Order: sequence, then structure tokens, then C-alpha cells
Amino acid sequence: MPSPAAKRPTTPQRSRMMAGIRGKNTWPERALRSALFASGFRYRLHVRGLPGSPDMVFPKHKAALFVHGCFWHRHEGCRYTTVPKANGDFWMKKFTDNVARDVKHIALLRDQGWRVAIVWECSLKRSVEDVSKSVVTWLQGSDAELTVE
Repeated sequence: MPSPAAKRPTTPQRSRMMAGIRGKNTWPERALRSALFASGFRYRLHVRGLPGSPDMVFPKHKAALFVHGCFWHRHEGCRYTTVPKANGDFWMKKFTDNVARDVKHIALLRDQGWRVAIVWECSLKRSVEDVSKSVVTWLQGSDAELTVE
């Protein structure tokens, strides 16, 4: 039986794995985009002129939507919010910085008059249709914020 250390990826393997993680056009984002497009909503993607470059921007509704990965953005209480065993201090700082940046960007968007929605990856794993319905209802309403968990 191989030792646990034998299963651990080498530095080049780990580097290649981490390089393959996308920041844009992830499967949860694409699935939600597809459902919203099918519902008749049009949007702009990754608008760099807005704080945090929201994943989807609905200018007609003055609404910005982020699709957050549970691991990277630390969805509290989610089973996908794990911490790697190796290099724990590095990861905790990275996660803390990510969450602080998210809070800052949302506050800046709100200050500029944007409505903001956060959709967590795990909610899309359960049901893209249910999440899409929630987002459509939010877009058609007047609520300032939406969080789909």
C-alpha cells in the first residue's frame, strides 16, 4: 500500500493542476448563463469597468451577478469549503483576502447604485432551474440583493 506522501502531487503537477482552474467561464457560470438566456435575459460578461468584474451584468436592470465557487469564496457551512492540508497559512491568507475583496467589490457596486446577486456553486449543483427561477424573480423585482445558497 503506497504511503499518503506518495499520492501527493509533485510541485510541477500541483502547478499544472492549479493553472487549469479557471476564473471565468466555469461550468456553474455557463450553466446559469444558458438558463437565463433561454428565459429571455440578455447580459454582458465580466465587465471590467465595474468593481470585481461581475460574471454577468444586466444593464437594463442595473444588476450585477457573481457566481461564487464555494471553495475559493468560502461558502460558510458548505461541504465544498475545505482547506488544503499542505501550506495551511498560505491558503488561509488567500481565502481571507478573497472574502475581503468580495465584500469590498459588493459595497462599491452598491454605492454606484447596482443591485447585486451572489449565486453559490453548490446551489447550481443541486438545481440550475431553481437557481435560474430565483434570479429571474430577483431581476424582475426591486430587491437590492440576492443570495442563492
